[in-house]
Amino acid sequence: MANTYTQLYIHFVFAVQNRASLICESWEAGLYKYITGIAEQQEHKLMAINGMPDHLHVLVSMNPKQSPSDLMFHMKRSSSLWINENKLVQGKFSWQEGFGAFSYGKSQIPVIAGYIEKQKQHHARKTFIREYTDFLKAFGIDYDERYTFKAVE
Repeated sequence: MANTYTQLYIHFVFAVQNRASLICESWEAGLYKYITGIAEQQEHKLMAINGMPDHLHVLVSMNPKQSPSDLMFHMKRSSSLWINENKLVQGKFSWQEGFGAFSYGKSQIPVIAGYIEKQKQHHARKTFIREYTDFLKAFGIDYDERYTFKAVE
């Protein structure tokens, strides 16, 4: 794409199916490395990744050749396969349908990356559902509570 210049920073948020706390400390670094590789394979630059046992935050500098939905399809599908092939959980691992995607300007990237890096401290004070709905409200996104991330069953 000659003569195409972009600066697209997207903060993705996605959850484990039923928000089950399945991501273990013993293999989360491997998962983050694997997801970083997926982003690079899709020609994006992963800026930050971190999360909790039930969800992830990923900050990506997007290549405009791919849509956010397509990148999420590849990230979620490939990482689920990796988790299942390596038998990292009992039963079958899957990500919940859907995701949040929030755009930022370059000057905001250090703050957002810092926020992502401090997920464990942040969630000592705020639940995932509260965090997610706060993002939706801050970005003025209309949403139906029936279709936000499912609570733990």
